[in-house]
Amino acid sequence: MRTGLARRVLAAGLVSLVAVAGCGVRPSDVIPAGDPPSGGVARTSTSITLYLVKDGRLSAVTRRSGRPMFRPDTLALLADGPSAAEQARGLTTEVPPEAGPFSVTPEAADHLVVTLSLPAGELSTLAVEQIVCTVVAAAASESPVQVTVVGAGQSVGPRNCPERR
Repeated sequence: MRTGLARRVLAAGLVSLVAVAGCGVRPSDVIPAGDPPSGGVARTSTSITLYLVKDGRLSAVTRRSGRPMFRPDTLALLADGPSAAEQARGLTTEVPPEAGPFSVTPEAADHLVVTLSLPAGELSTLAVEQIVCTVVAAAASESPVQVTVVGAGQSVGPRNCPERR
């Protein structure tokens, strides 16, 4: 009886081996997958810099983040507005919530284009400066970076961050 069981186990093992070995997967050359993700990671640390508004002027605010953030995510925080603690310190935002979603595209090594969902010309000067400075801070570049803000066929810039000249 034991011989019959051993033969069945051996046969089942051989069938499994043949099935796995002959599954039809053939070797192939490298298959291109396209371009890598774009948008750039803001920083590898767990802090991000946003430019909010206090008393009509830009004010840099550092927030803790549990993960690296992409530039569009950082800009979405501007549109979300200040936290309760930041509001208590008198901080506001000029970037309207309907400005998002955002995308950030490198045009050259020193030039980024931010695309938003409403006409760029409708933004206040402070809103544009908030966006520009937040993107420049996220770029973490040693050389000056210019930013153009575009939306609904309108364009503002290129601009530098007035706080980082």
